[in-house]
Amino acid sequence: MTQPPSDAPRLDDDLESRSVEVPPALAGRRFDQVLAELFPEFSRSRLSAWIKSGDALLDGRQARPRDPVAGGEMIALDVVLDEQTHDAPEDIPLTVLYEDADVLVIDKPAGMVVHPGAGNRSGTLVNGLLFRDPGLAALPRAGIVHRLDKDTSGVMVVARTPQAHAGLVEQLSAREVHRQYLAIVVGALVSGGTADAPIDRHPRDRLRMAVREGGREAVTHFRLRERFRAHTALECRLETGRTHQIRVHMQHLRHPIVGDPLYGGALKLPKAASDELAAALRGFRRQALHAETLEFAHPRTGEPVRAGAPVPEDMQALMRLLREDARRHAEDGRR
Repeated sequence: MTQPPSDAPRLDDDLESRSVEVPPALAGRRFDQVLAELFPEFSRSRLSAWIKSGDALLDGRQARPRDPVAGGEMIALDVVLDEQTHDAPEDIPLTVLYEDADVLVIDKPAGMVVHPGAGNRSGTLVNGLLFRDPGLAALPRAGIVHRLDKDTSGVMVVARTPQAHAGLVEQLSAREVHRQYLAIVVGALVSGGTADAPIDRHPRDRLRMAVREGGREAVTHFRLRERFRAHTALECRLETGRTHQIRVHMQHLRHPIVGDPLYGGALKLPKAASDELAAALRGFRRQALHAETLEFAHPRTGEPVRAGAPVPEDMQALMRLLREDARRHAEDGRR
């Protein structure tokens, strides 16, 4: 087994030391509120713990979280970034689309689980990330700020520093990250549109999500990329990021994603489909969904970052067969 890259960025041996002056505009506010304002890259619970342990000092003294600040004091932060992720590093090949000291953008293959869990303690994206950059153990979820389902392929961004993590989470919350997916769905759509339907846990099946009144807001925009006889390739853009969002919305619109084991329903073949196409549709055992493009503002420089993951071969092959089927039947109709 090879060793992790020697040039992987570290968090200064996990030691974080900073000093900052309290601006006059924050005078009168609680110490814990001021700390959260000045160090947004750390969670409030973490900052509160550092106040109580004396690792965050106000003018050289230990203050209580509720103590007001006057403005002009010096806040000193001198902490060890304890390990947040306890999973084992594994030498798993990762396809890197972009990287620098702050972020890592990868192309996740279909079939790879993102986070270790029951029955999947190894072989996950987290295991591979921790091998590539051991410093990610100091970040929540090894720096992962959004996820893809196991059988959804495509582009993901990972934060490599606390500052980058906080910045990316903030962009996602503000809906400032552009995420475009390619989906192959059942049915020949005639136009694009928007699915604006709240999503919550399914009332009976805890493995599934469903459109439900009173659920969390969920908005998916979609447009036609290519129309076949009985299927459509769609470009889907997420405005929100709910669990299984595109899959649930497409099922709700009665155009489920091809191969989706949870939301796809019964197999539907085009009339008089070739044996090759019928076999391909029967044999497509994962949702035909691919995270194609990701755009965000670099969390340190503010410069735009755009990364794209090529469409995987299984989806390309299916689209070739659907395209050939449409062409053949169009020619038959002209005879």
